Amino acid sequence: MKFTIEKSVLQNAVLISARAVPSKSPISALEGLLIEAGTAITVTGYDLKKAIYTTVDADVDEPGVMVVNSRFFTELIRRLPDGMVTITCDPNNSINVKCGKSEYNIPGLDYSEYPEMPRFNEIQNIEIPQNVLANMINRTLFAISKEEIRPIYTGTLFEIEGNELTLVSVDGYRLARRVEKIESSRLENCSFVVPGFALTDIEKICESSEDPAGISVGEKHISFTMGKTVVITRRLEGDFLNHRKSVPENFRFTVQVNRQEILSAIDRVALVLSDKTGSPVRMIFEDGRIDCICVTPIGKAEDICMCEGSGDGLEVGFNDKYLLDALKAAEKDNLLFCLNTPSSPCIIKAADGSENFTYMILPVRLHA
Repeated sequence: MKFTIEKSVLQNAVLISARAVPSKSPISALEGLLIEAGTAITVTGYDLKKAIYTTVDADVDEPGVMVVNSRFFTELIRRLPDGMVTITCDPNNSINVKCGKSEYNIPGLDYSEYPEMPRFNEIQNIEIPQNVLANMINRTLFAISKEEIRPIYTGTLFEIEGNELTLVSVDGYRLARRVEKIESSRLENCSFVVPGFALTDIEKICESSEDPAGISVGEKHISFTMGKTVVITRRLEGDFLNHRKSVPENFRFTVQVNRQEILSAIDRVALVLSDKTGSPVRMIFEDGRIDCICVTPIGKAEDICMCEGSGDGLEVGFNDKYLLDALKAAEKDNLLFCLNTPSSPCIIKAADGSENFTYMILPVRLHA
């Protein structure tokens, strides 16, 4: 195998695919990048749960395949001078890398040990702008569960109904939901759960442009295509929360707040909180104001946020981090806090009536 490629192009492809390479694996070949030279160059990383491969143009003199240690090769390419890089691999898996006055001779890994990646019919079933997909992931990913007790909640639910795509994340204490229109869909109504570890990479790979991202759904796997990069990941199996029935629709109290003002007030009083104390933020919804109070062994902090509406003195306790995460993810200047009782979920949504995001937070029991 022999090909020549611009260093910056190869480095970018290597960095993208290396996201799927495990740092340690019982299969030594999986610690490497699979590089295939044909009409172009395809660089692949795979950890048996997720695969990322990207295709880039190059001058290929001799087609072939090689596997090279990902960590070492990534660092090698980074240190090369700018310019054209020529890579050669002989039948004994000896790899030669040349760029300007720099030259390396390194051993490759055994290609025959590299597992076959999952394959399925990759018809572009859904298309959505990459910047929209990345935004939807970013605004819901924080609410996935970090616990493996219920693996289904370590991912985000993708739900397609008509011309709408809904993403829902749940961790047992909060829920984050985003809804966007689908530009192009050749898929019947369906739902599937994508692991959080894959979505983290997909969000970073998506470009901040309106170029389409394609989502293809298979029986056990899903693929996301962003330009010349493809991420294939397994589906999570299990029963996901019925979010439509879980989110309340009727409320005793609804107050409108400025997002930045309530966010700043909570951030200020949370200064006296710590992971050790486990104390909540006490929020008292009065007529035209919300009193935010925190009392811990560190001290007592109080702040006031003005609002429109009244909660008749309803006092509710919240985990400050859960509340701040939801407020940071909400994209509107004015929000509605929808409440019933001190022990029922609080719903945060846009005050202008748009339904593209909903955040639900369970309260924390307050003690005297």
